[in-house]
Formats: sequence, structure tokens, C-alpha cells
Amino acid sequence: MHATTSQHDHTYAEYLLLEEESNTRHEYFDGEIYAMAGGTPDHAALAATVLAIIRAQLPRGGRTYTSDLRLRVSARVSTYPDGTVICGGSERATDDPIAVINPSILIEVTSNSTEKFDRTDKVAYYQTIPTLREIVIVSHREPRLTLHRREEQQWTVEEAVSGQSIKLESIGGKLIVDDVYRDGLEDAAPQS
Repeated sequence: MHATTSQHDHTYAEYLLLEEESNTRHEYFDGEIYAMAGGTPDHAALAATVLAIIRAQLPRGGRTYTSDLRLRVSARVSTYPDGTVICGGSERATDDPIAVINPSILIEVTSNSTEKFDRTDKVAYYQTIPTLREIVIVSHREPRLTLHRREEQQWTVEEAVSGQSIKLESIGGKLIVDDVYRDGLEDAAPQS
């Protein structure tokens, strides 16, 4: 999805101006600006289902956000995760008053065009966020959840398939794979 070498070197101010003037949302990675493609019905449903399950388990002071929330990862990265959980009040980027910088959990639903990037580079960017405890990757291909969890000074990875669950230690909750995929996967067309 994203180039590994930068062809442009847009400033963050240029990115913000584009975001203000455009009807399409964009992601900012290392000076490159990428238009975000629209998702499929399954993509939207999976993100909504995961957020609803998490929301029901959140302790007081926790809040879920949809993909409309911009996340400032670093001076060189700004994106819109499919879901964000923040425990406590949101903190904003000093140079972007609507972008948050303190997620506890991030959710990404894969697609044909984003799966490789979501599972590699994007996870690596997310792991640099000091407040982030867990990253949930939701597969668009099959009932499968991948959990990246910060433990001490390292990240661990856990997979769960049908009949299994993952524990969200940061909120004392869990995601049961069969609950996430209870309505199945319907999209027959290639995913964006």
C-alpha cells in the first residue's frame, strides 16, 4: 500500500491544509500523503462490532472512537485507525489540535490492499506510542484476531481463531472471536 521510500517530503502543515480542504481523509507517513480508500460493508461491520464489544467492557473513564479520530503517532506519522480506545481523557498533539496522542488500544481491520502494511509497518509505528498497551488486528479473510501486547519492554503477539478469545489486559476485558464474526463475512467483491 505505502511506498518504502519517500517520493515527496510534504510538511505536516501541508498535510493539515489538505485535510481541511478535502472531502477525503488522508494518512501521513514519512512525508507522503495517502488518500484513504473507502471500506467494504464487512470492514465497517467488523470495526463497529469490535468497538461495541470493547465499549461494553470499558471501565469508567474509558472511551471508544471510530475511524473518524485522527491519531498523531509521531512528527512523521498521522493516521486514522479503524478503532481507538483511550482510558482517561484524550491528549492532543501540540501541532494538531484534533489529533490524539494517547491511545490505550488500537484496532485495525485488514483489507486486501492494506493487510501487509497493517500487519508490519503500521504495527511498528504504533508500537512507538508510549501510552499504547494493545493493538488488535482483525482479519478480513477469516475469523482470526491478532493481538500485539506491550509487556514490560517488549511486545508479544498472540493469535486467536474460531472457538478462542484474546484477553485485553489494559481494560480487563476480552474479545471472543466467534462474537466478533458472529454475522460471518459477506463481501464477495475484492476488499479495498
